[in-house]
Amino acid sequence: MSISVLGILMIIATIAIFAYIGISSLSSTIFTDVDSGSAYDKIAALNSDYSTLSAQYDKTKTQVDSSGNENVKTAYVDANLQLVKAKSAITNAQSAVSAGKSADEIKSRISTAESQLQRAKESLSKVQAML
Repeated sequence: MSISVLGILMIIATIAIFAYIGISSLSSTIFTDVDSGSAYDKIAALNSDYSTLSAQYDKTKTQVDSSGNENVKTAYVDANLQLVKAKSAITNAQSAVSAGKSADEIKSRISTAESQLQRAKESLSKVQAML
C-alpha cells in the first residue's frame, strides 16, 4: 500500500514540475512579446523622426548648393554623415528586435539610435544657422 501512495505522490510531483515549467515559459514569452511590442513602437517613432529629418536635409541641400559657400557645403556633408549614422543605428535597433535579442541589448541600441538622431538634428541646425 505504501508503494502505491509513494507512486501517486511521485506522479503528482512530476505533473507539478511540468506545469511550473510550462507556466514559466509561457509568462516569459508574454513578457518578451510585450517588450518587443514597445520596442517596435519606439523604432516606428524613430523611423518617422528620421523621415522628417531627411526631408529637412533635402530642403537644406538646395539652399547649401545655391549658397556657393564651401564652408557651408563642408558642414552639410558632415551633417549628412550624422544622418546616415542615425539611419544605420535605427536599422541596427530593428535587427536586434527582429533577432530576439535581450531587452537590455534592445534598449541600448534604441538609446544609441535616439542619441544619433539627436546629433543629426543638431548638425542640421548648425548648417541652417550658417546659411
